[in-house]
Amino acid sequence: MIADALPKVAGKLTPNAPLAPLVWFKSGGAAEWLFEPKDCADLQAFLRDLPADVPVMPLGLGSNLIVRDGGVPGVVVRLGKAFAKVSRSAELTLDCGAGASGILVSSTARDSGIAGLEFLRSIPGTVGGFVRMNGGAYGGEVKDILVDCDVVLRDGSLRTLPAGALHYTYRHSELPDGAIVVAARFKGRAGDPAAIQAEMDRISASREASQPLRSKTGGSTFKNPEGHKAWQLVDSAGCRGLTVGGAQVSEKHCNFLLNLGDATSADIEALGEEVRRRVKQNSGVELEWEIQRVGRAK
Repeated sequence: MIADALPKVAGKLTPNAPLAPLVWFKSGGAAEWLFEPKDCADLQAFLRDLPADVPVMPLGLGSNLIVRDGGVPGVVVRLGKAFAKVSRSAELTLDCGAGASGILVSSTARDSGIAGLEFLRSIPGTVGGFVRMNGGAYGGEVKDILVDCDVVLRDGSLRTLPAGALHYTYRHSELPDGAIVVAARFKGRAGDPAAIQAEMDRISASREASQPLRSKTGGSTFKNPEGHKAWQLVDSAGCRGLTVGGAQVSEKHCNFLLNLGDATSADIEALGEEVRRRVKQNSGVELEWEIQRVGRAK
């Protein structure tokens, strides 16, 4: 029993915790255990004392994620308010907790006269996810702004990794296995707050016009293959509006999948696989999932 092996914590440990309310798709099973650490020291002590064979998975805003219907074994770690602070730490640099949202980071950058971080306004997620996935949009990527990041390793040790150690590629980093990002430093360039706000407004309006933001969705579903736009490949394969169970390919933006209300995670994943099959058949291009799929099928 994992319960007997769980270390004492200062934060909150919840057994059999439903994850559907915590993810954008609003579908999927429960975490065997959900851990919300009080602070970094609490997280370190917990991981240090947790048996090495218990799986651990960090969860941010749950925007880029399908949690399968059978739930997630082991411990899901969710960083709360203690990890959501953003402050100016050095010249044109922000110190950001891993639980901070892209909106908070970009707004703090604006208030500090730091340009170059506006694109974070458009990515639904938290700093931890941005760093892990080399989050990007509207011409910017995390690899362009990251100075370094703090991670807690599976053995509970805290390490600071320079950006170069993550060996960033498109939507991918080489973070050590089991590492949980707890903070990051982002550096921009000097800018006028009014001009920064104008750019954030432009990005926000563009997103609103082109993406189904008010739906239960997981954000961008497939990576853009070299020389292609994923949404165009999906559209050309005749998948716009395609449904499986309660899941649908968005009519507004073909690279978004939607939960129309009662979709299971199995519906959503099966729809994504059907889209991949049709795109391969139509164009010969193999689409890669950008959305993470975790846990067990029911």
